[in-house]
Amino acid sequence: MGTIVCQTFVSLDGVINHMERWHFGYIDAESDAIALEQLRGCDALLMGRRTYEVYAGAWPGREGDYPDLINALPKYVVSSTLSDAAWNNTTVLDTEPIAAIRRLKEQEDRQILMHGYGPLAKTLLAEDLLDELHLWVHPVLAGVGTGDDLVLQPGLTKELRLTGTRTLASGVAILTFDTSAGRPDATS
Repeated sequence: MGTIVCQTFVSLDGVINHMERWHFGYIDAESDAIALEQLRGCDALLMGRRTYEVYAGAWPGREGDYPDLINALPKYVVSSTLSDAAWNNTTVLDTEPIAAIRRLKEQEDRQILMHGYGPLAKTLLAEDLLDELHLWVHPVLAGVGTGDDLVLQPGLTKELRLTGTRTLASGVAILTFDTSAGRPDATS
């Protein structure tokens, strides 16, 4: 069985969007090396339409280790509005995406990486399809955003188990959570 790992950047006040206001000052060689290591450890990428549109507009024209790898990996995008994906190696999951993602996980023992924590990641967490959550907590209060911009989603209650921490020189703390802690089939 495969695993789905979601990694996202988040401010201390829970903001996951508006990164131009709080995130980019924390990018350095250390964070780039970790991001490349995570990408090398995965077999495919899974994303929602908004992440796909940002990535498809940014990565295809770039060169280097990270762009070469992200462009070559198989990519799955969940969207009911995107009919054709122009970015190479991309498959659109437009009908019954949850069932399609379950099938992806069952195909083989592989790791599927997600970037961002938007509606798709929250749905996968609620459906017990997300296996790990990596929060890159930035030492800054963003002070912006509304409900859709936050980690919080009213009604989504889930017990997570902290399995790892790593503090970067920039002050960013990467918290790794096992999301199966509250599942009936979870082993202790």
